[in-house]
Amino acid sequence: MKKNVLQDFDMIGFQESLVQWYKVNKRDLPWRNSQDPYKIWVSEIMLQQTRVDTVIPYFIRFINKYPTIYDLANADSQDVLKQWEGLGYYSRVRNLHHAAKEVVATYNGHVPNEPKKLGALKGIGPYTRGAILSIAFDQPEPAVDGNVMRVISRVLQIDDNTSEPRVKKDFEKYVREMIAKKDPSSFNQGIMELGALVCTPKAPQCHICPVQKYCRAYENDVVEQLPIKAKPKKQKTLQYIVLLIRNANNEYIIEQRPQTGLLADLWQFPMIPVDEIKLDEIEDWIDKNYGVKMVLGEKKGELKHVFTHIIWDLEVFEANTLQMESDSNDWKFVHRRELRAHPFPVSHLNMMNLLS
Repeated sequence: MKKNVLQDFDMIGFQESLVQWYKVNKRDLPWRNSQDPYKIWVSEIMLQQTRVDTVIPYFIRFINKYPTIYDLANADSQDVLKQWEGLGYYSRVRNLHHAAKEVVATYNGHVPNEPKKLGALKGIGPYTRGAILSIAFDQPEPAVDGNVMRVISRVLQIDDNTSEPRVKKDFEKYVREMIAKKDPSSFNQGIMELGALVCTPKAPQCHICPVQKYCRAYENDVVEQLPIKAKPKKQKTLQYIVLLIRNANNEYIIEQRPQTGLLADLWQFPMIPVDEIKLDEIEDWIDKNYGVKMVLGEKKGELKHVFTHIIWDLEVFEANTLQMESDSNDWKFVHRRELRAHPFPVSHLNMMNLLS
């Protein structure tokens, strides 16, 4: 029978110490100036797998552009992607845009405060749902992300593999029992803040931790060994040749990625998988696949872009064509000065520094 990890745990003392510390030490972040569920929702989506310092300017620009959920719902999808450009994990903003439209259509622009309805919106998982409900609506709902799992695994000294979905559900149960009913917003944000500032993955600052006396891992000197996580799978490396194809009008060929999958709907310069073709076959390959006759030029540089599961190794070449217009739905010629009006992935944005 599994041991009750909350047995003999001083829940009230932990809650009070954490909330009091948070109220004194919390960072001044732009999304903390409001309980508007829309703004909290946007911030939580941006903060997924992204550092706070990176998110701040994006959040400010995004809210200035789309101050209400109606503004976002009515926005053009390419404009929304452009506002997100460089932040990565673009499925987040596509889901956010889709869900904003649903909130306007179904709930008259009011973000639902019922767990089932909120969780049914596209892109809102258990963590985001709990964060919105607790921060915007003061509901005692758990919001368990990596930071929270790290703190709780140490405080309760849990040595289960936190990479397993079953274990995450256990942590949600623990936090649901631990959460302060009087101020769930400060409790949830307090654990997140503690994980970000004090109970860090490496070199945690236990000497200044406000809940040190409740921490079983500290008491037993195993803080550095927790949490237990499975080793990530090795990333696969994919090699591409990227072509900066220019015509006499200083226009470049760009193409839009598929509507689903990695970097969906973003624009890029033509990419050719190296395992499909040799360098001296590129001109024929482009003619066959794009209907464009071009002359390959010199190599302009190499770039590497790291995703969660794959790595792109990119060799960038310039090329020239006499063709002046496109009759394709998949790609088009765009003048150099107009390239940045389109949403590009970071790797291709960096290639613009290589344009002649």
